[in-house]
This record gives sequence, C-alpha cells and structure tokens, in this order.
Amino acid sequence: MSTITPEIVEQHGLSPEEYERVLSALGREPNMVELGIFSVMWSEHCSYKSSRLHLKKLPTEAPWVICGPGENAGVIDIGDNQAAIFKMESHNHPSYIEPYQGAATGVGGILRDVFTMGARPMANANALRFGRPEHPKMKHLVQGVVAGIGGYGNCVGVPTVAGETNFHPAYDGNILVNAMTVGVADQDKIFYSAATGLGNPIVYVGSKTGRDGIHGATMASADFGEDAEAKRPTVQVGDPFTEKLLIEACLELMATDAIVAIQDMGAAGLTSSSVEMATNGKAGIRLDMNKVPCRETGMTPYEMMLSESQERMLMVLKPGKEAMAEAIFKKWELDFAVIGEVTDTGHMVLEFDGEVVCDIPLGPLAADAPLYDRPYLSRDEYAAWAGVKPLGEVPSSDDIAADLLTMMGSPDLASRRWIAEQYDSQVGGDTLQTGGDAGVVRVHGTDKALAITTDCTPRYVYADPYEGGKQAIAEAYRNLCAVGARPLAVTNCLNFANPQRPEIMAQIVHALDGMGDACRALDFPIVSGNVSLYNESKATGGGSAILPTPAIGGVGIITDLDKMMTMHFKNEGDAIYLVGPEFWAKPDPTRSHLGQSLWLRVVKGMEAGRTPPTDLTVEKNAGEIMHELIADGLVNAVHDLSDGGLAVALAEMALAGGIGAEVEAANPAYTPAQWWFGEDQGRYLVTVPDVAALNEALAKGTRNDETAQIGFQRIGTVGGDSVLGVALEELRSANQRFFAEWMEG
Repeated sequence: MSTITPEIVEQHGLSPEEYERVLSALGREPNMVELGIFSVMWSEHCSYKSSRLHLKKLPTEAPWVICGPGENAGVIDIGDNQAAIFKMESHNHPSYIEPYQGAATGVGGILRDVFTMGARPMANANALRFGRPEHPKMKHLVQGVVAGIGGYGNCVGVPTVAGETNFHPAYDGNILVNAMTVGVADQDKIFYSAATGLGNPIVYVGSKTGRDGIHGATMASADFGEDAEAKRPTVQVGDPFTEKLLIEACLELMATDAIVAIQDMGAAGLTSSSVEMATNGKAGIRLDMNKVPCRETGMTPYEMMLSESQERMLMVLKPGKEAMAEAIFKKWELDFAVIGEVTDTGHMVLEFDGEVVCDIPLGPLAADAPLYDRPYLSRDEYAAWAGVKPLGEVPSSDDIAADLLTMMGSPDLASRRWIAEQYDSQVGGDTLQTGGDAGVVRVHGTDKALAITTDCTPRYVYADPYEGGKQAIAEAYRNLCAVGARPLAVTNCLNFANPQRPEIMAQIVHALDGMGDACRALDFPIVSGNVSLYNESKATGGGSAILPTPAIGGVGIITDLDKMMTMHFKNEGDAIYLVGPEFWAKPDPTRSHLGQSLWLRVVKGMEAGRTPPTDLTVEKNAGEIMHELIADGLVNAVHDLSDGGLAVALAEMALAGGIGAEVEAANPAYTPAQWWFGEDQGRYLVTVPDVAALNEALAKGTRNDETAQIGFQRIGTVGGDSVLGVALEELRSANQRFFAEWMEG
C-alpha cells in the first residue's frame, strides 16, 4: 500500500501535476526522504519556478563583472586584483513569526553567501518594511527585527552602514526583512560551488544539525494562513559567535590549496547545498547520513536533509587534504566530518544504516525543475485593475512650513537614530560615512572605498510597475553618484505576493522590464539576487498582499577617498543649486510632480496620481555631471531628491549640518506644493562654495551637447537657523519624536 497520500503531497507544497512529474522523473513512487527533497528543491524559494523565465531578461554582464547570477553571490572587479562580492537575501516569513531569530539568521545567511566565495565581509546593509505603527503587533516586530540584525552583525564584527525602513498598511500581516552583505577578496582567491573530481571527499563543517528550520524553504514559498504562530519551529536559530569562528576557519583553509568547491547551507540546508554543488559540477554525489554531525538524538535522514540549522558549510576537498583541513576546524572548535564523495552517476544517493534511503537523478531536481509561464495582465489591464485615481485638480498647500514639519515628523521620514544606534557601524575601523545617501567603507589598506545603498519606492511600483522598477534602479544609481562613487552593479531582493494571481504576476513582469531597461541604460548590471514570493497574509483578515517591493542593493567604487562627498551643509554663504532636467520651462504634467508623492499621502491622506516617470538619459547625464563637479572640487555637499522632494532634501541637509538655508521658489509656474514637495526624478541638490568657478566651468562646456538637458538653478544660500520658515530646533525635535515616543511609550 502506498505511503505517499495526496494529503502528504499537499503538505509538502507540491501540486498534483508536480507530483506526477516526480513519478515520471523517478519511474516509481518516491519514499519520504525523496519527497521531502523534491519538495524543497521545487519550492518557489529554491527553484524560482514562477520568475526564472523573466529573470533571464535582466542584463547581467559588463567588462567589470567577474561572476553574475548563479553562484552564491555576484563578483565584480574593483581594480588592483581585488573583487567585491555581494548579495541581498530575504528573511520575510521567519521574521514575522519570530522577529529576533528571523532577522538574525537572515544576516547570518547572507554573510555565509559572501564568505563562502572567499571574501571577508566588510559591510552589511538592510531594507525593512513594516505595517502601520499602530498595528498591535508592529512595535514588537520592529523591536525584534532591529535587535536581531544588530545582535548578529555586531557580534560577528561586520559594520551595518546603510539601509532603509518604511511603514505602510500593506505590510501589516507580512513584513519584509531584506539583508545585504558586501565583502572583498583577491581575484585569484575566489571560490565557486561546482563539485568536481571523481572520488573527492565531501566535507561537512560548522555547527551540528538540529531540528530547527525543517521545511523553512517550503514555508517561505506559501502565504500566511491563520496559523502563522504555529510555524515557529520552521524558523532557524542563529549563533553569531559560531559564525565568526566559521568565517575565520573558512578563510584560513581558503589560504591553502585544499578546496575544490564550497557552498553554504542556506535554504533547504544540506539538500540544496549538495544538489547545487553536484549540479554545477555536472557530477553526482553520495552521502553517508550516519556521518552527519547531529545535535539531537534519533534524527532521521529526512530531518537531516531538510534542517536549516545555521552556521554550516559543505566543501569538496582535494584528496589527502582532509587531516590538514580537520586540524584547522578543530582549532576553531567547529565540527568537521567527511560525509561522502563526488561520483560520476549524475544522481544524489543517500545511505543510512547500510541502506540506500534516497536515489534521485539530479537533472529533475535542479536544471529541469518546473518552470511556469504564469498568465499576467498587460500594462493597460494592470492599470485598470489597480484603479489608481488620477490626481485631477492639483492639490494645494495652505502652509508649506507646517507641511514640512508634519512630513519630517511622520513615520516615513522620522529620524532612524533609534535603529542606527543598535547597529555597530564603526567596527573594523574602515567606515567613512553612514546616514547619507549611501554608506561608504574603505577597502582595507587602500585609498579606495565601496559605496553601498538599498532603494525602492513600493508605492511607485504599485501604481506603475514598469516605471516603479525603473525608478528603483535609478534611485540607487543617484545615491551612489551623490557620494562620489561610480555605480558598478546591482543585487536585488524581489518581494511580491502570490504569482498565481495575474495582477501580481503583472507586477513582477513589468517591474523586471523597467529594472532591465534602467540597468542597460545606466551600465548598471544585476549580478546577484533573490526572489521572495507569496508575501501576503490571511492572518490580517481579507488576504492582504504587500506592495510590490523589488528592493535594490547598489554598489559603487570611489577610487580616491579624497573625492568622497557628503550631504550636510558646510559653510554659511555657500550657494544652493538644484541640478536636474531643465525645469525652468513650462511645468510638464506628464512629469507627475505630486503624483504618488509622500506629501500627498502624509499631508492629504491620498494615494493618487501617476508614478513620476524616470528619464534614463537624464539620470545618466546628471550622474556624470555629479562626478565632474565632485572630482573638480566645485561642490561641497550633494544630496539626491527622493521622498518628500526639494523641501525634505533641504531639511535633511540642514539637520545634518546644523545650519539653515535661505531659499525661494524659483519658478512661479509651479504651485508651492509642486515646487517644494514634488518628486520628479533625476534631481540633486548641491552647495557651491565658489559660484564664479562653477560658472567658469559651465561656460567651458561641462554642459556639452550630450548633457544640455541638465540645468543648474540657484535657489538660495546656506545660512541662518531655519528652513522654509521652520526653526532647525523645531525641525529636529519633530524629526526625532516618533521613534522616541513609540518605543518608550
């Protein structure tokens, strides 16, 4: 009689059609171990079965790209035989269920993705989305997630230098926790995951395997029902001190010639790591499950293969190197066990107590996993479905000063100091800048630095997925340019709801189209990333989906530390210029101005109007002009314009510098609300110490034919103790009030 019932298949997240594919691949019925392995390898989290088709459209190559998507992390050339290695990952579902461990193990997992390739992690960043602050669970979630990120990163000794935190009701039942790590390695010491060499030993290192995190990948590939709390056992438990030992032990072994291949055990643990290594090496794999180090008695092969216990790695070593490698791991007080060997069978074979408990051909598990071309709405059909209201009559502001005060005190723009103070941003001694447009970290022992940013504006993506996808890439590009970096490459974390709904699949497809077009236009390829689907919850009552959130992690290079730029006002008397598209022409309603703006939501209580369109030629030209201005020493502060527009950018520069600004609206054709709070793209604020020198440079042709559409408009002067009629102290007080009152209240 069959032991695999339709109910068991459903519990493993496989559809009846997918189970038929399993039967076809094996030519027989699977046992429970084999079913469990198919279940996690074919989960959305591991197989990308709904997104793979569309991910192929993204640009992934450039002369400076050493390794694009497909490995543990992306690798780019940063000169001097050095490489930056980086990736972004999601830990959304675990963080909603158990916020501290969910966030902590998210950081631990992304650190392993980077150091498994030979890089020493140099910086962490994150992108966090929470629901309404007044939601009964939200304060607990924010406290737990922030403590988890800080607790893990601080203990491992990697600074957290950049990030963003947003609030919106769409995340009430499904928060997003996206973690990013950047590391540096020598180009001749980069390690890959392809298992090769018939008979080479397969080695398990790190922590012992426990029963935590079993079915974590499957859980992360389904939406939340009413029973979210019952899924707590699927959340992994992290130990940052063990991770620190693991980093040091791995890097010590990597300095030898012992390693053939290495892979961290992330989602789906021992299963995905062994399958990926064997698949990438076009080999087979045999494991003796009796040799897997376990911390609990009586663990079955099913539990061992699906456990997502943390701080574990799988390696293929050269023959004869086992004793030397074992000595290193024992020195660092970590487990070390030879658990199998590389074969030429093209199968994964597991043995336990002298019997074969699993024999699966690798093709169907990975390369030939299900691939779906799910139906999706066209852009016009999506717009009709989304029903975003047009702006109609232009809303006006009765009091710009009062509106600015309201904006700066809102959860969306309030000071994140309460969060930042829980992260060690200075450990390692190489952090040069946090809290500006991008974090900047020196490449240790050199005169160059990497700039790191995370960006996305989900309300834009919801209103127009194509333009929102473009804007997310463009804002990351702007943030890197604003600190003086040359943007090099992107990692992403694509957070969406249920792809089986055509309107959600439309968000995915059109956002990827926009991202791809922006990356091509800006020479800003995507080298790594993660897809997180089914981010919706029935637990809030009504099946709420998150806003489409393709979070972007951008990395750029500053080749000369003396050319790094900051955003704070420096000196009284410096001229303030708005740089961007030629904005003294007649206001153009197709450029949106107030559509989907934060001012509209915070001050007017509306989410309406079109997403501000992103002109990619303007973005590229404006970015190049920023580089020229910074390199030539013509500006001493730069800040990009984003949420809240010009008024908020001025307030942020003033608060950062402790000096006010005297400014005026420079175009009477705009309403005050449009001018001060519009969110048109491609714009920067700069301060200029020597206006004559700037004018001379512009006359010489900084604005050549190619960049003629970029304009400079003086809007005021640095000085005084207020911005737009609001005293700096009043602004600062409003800006710092939200988190202080919420967390202490």
